[in-house]
Order: sequence, then structure tokens, then C-alpha cells
Amino acid sequence: MADKHYLSIGEVLGLLLDEFPDVTISKIRFLESQGLIEPERTASGYRKFDRTEVDRLRFILREQRENYLPLKVIRTKLETDTSDGLIRPYDDSALRGEMKPVAKAGHPAARQNLKQAPPAPKRKTKAVDNTSSISRPELLDDLSADDAVVKSLIDNGLIAPKVVGGVEMFTQLDKQVVRISSRFIELGIDVRQLKNLKHSARREFELFEDKVSPFLKQRNPESREQAFVTMKQLQALGEQLRSTFIAIATRSHTEGRS
Repeated sequence: MADKHYLSIGEVLGLLLDEFPDVTISKIRFLESQGLIEPERTASGYRKFDRTEVDRLRFILREQRENYLPLKVIRTKLETDTSDGLIRPYDDSALRGEMKPVAKAGHPAARQNLKQAPPAPKRKTKAVDNTSSISRPELLDDLSADDAVVKSLIDNGLIAPKVVGGVEMFTQLDKQVVRISSRFIELGIDVRQLKNLKHSARREFELFEDKVSPFLKQRNPESREQAFVTMKQLQALGEQLRSTFIAIATRSHTEGRS
């Protein structure tokens, strides 16, 4: 019997990017930390994905994007025998190599019964799932936020919820904007003034985008991964430099204070 063919996490990312442009290696690692996928490991600790795990990952991303399902609901779907056609074999002939369609009955992503998620790796910061969505009532309840503030943020373009079946759905990043903006408003900063911060962030992103776009144009997994790593490095440096400039600007108000 031929050896099972595996893909690295970078190769998996390359397979998924056309269908899911927003997927990142961090996102894949997050789903693993939540026990939704279980790639095998090499002796050196590198992840290796077989066809079943790739199909499983594709199913999870589709459910999040198309049905806005939270991870706990997707987990329930994965742990039961789904036969509704949502999980289908995918022909990745260009990069598949020896990966063959699974011959057993049932969908590949439903055959692994995850009774308990493995513990998430210890990190200094908690991983955040930025793709799951919540409704406005859930958003207001989670943050104890003022609905008028949320409306003002929408009207001024700071957040843009998607409307699904007549219901506004907010991403986890939208939730962060609401949380942080609410504190600014409590301190006397007007929502319209916060638009300046958004415009500044957009200009900063465009600067960084110019530096990573050559990697993205090459359209191979290694270059895309390099683009992701470079963007994260630029983002971190941008945050550090921005904080330093603010510290310099406010030095006259803070000198002599402990």
C-alpha cells in the first residue's frame, strides 16, 4: 500500500486561499487549539495534514462564512453523522499528489469523533477567533454596551455588520471596535473624531500592503506565508512606533510623574 500523502500547513494554506482569502496560518492553528482539527505531527513537531483534515478544515471555514455558525455549533455538526452534502471531496489536483478520495461511507469530516478538545497551548495572549459572528443583542449583552453607541459607530462607518436574514451580524473585530470606542466616548472623545483613527490605520495598512504585495503576486504557499509573517511584523512595529510617538507628544504632560 502506498504511503499516505501529507501536506504541510503552508501547503494547506495555499489550497484554501483561493476559496477563503482571509484564512491565515494563525487561524488554522486556532482551530487546532480548539480541537476542531487534529493534524498529525512529524518527529520534529511539524504539522502534517491528510485529505481528511483538509476536508474537515474546509467544512469548518464554509460553515463560518456561509452560515455564521459559532464554533460550538460546528463542533456538534462534526461530531454527528452529517449526510447533507455540506462536506464534499475537493479536487486539488495541482497540489494533491498522492492524496486519494476517501472511499468509506459518510463524510470525512464527520468520521472523527472529538469527545474532548485537546488543551490549547499556553500562550501569553489568548487566541481570538475573528471570523465567528454574533447578533446585535448578543453584542450588547456581552459588552453591556449602549445601543445608541453601536448605531453611531455604524452610521460613521467604524463598523459594518452584515445583514443575514434581516439580522445584523457582527464579527469579533467589530466587537473589539465597540468595546474600545465605548471607552473613548466615556472619556469625552466623539465618534466622529474616532474616524480619524480609522483613516490613519487605513493609511498605515496601505503602506504595509505595498511591501507584502510582491509576495502575494507569486501565488505559492511559501510566498503567501512570507507575506503573512511580514505583515504581522510590520503591524507590531507600527504599533510600537505609534505608541512611542504618542509618548513623545505627551512628554510635557507626564514629565516629573512616576
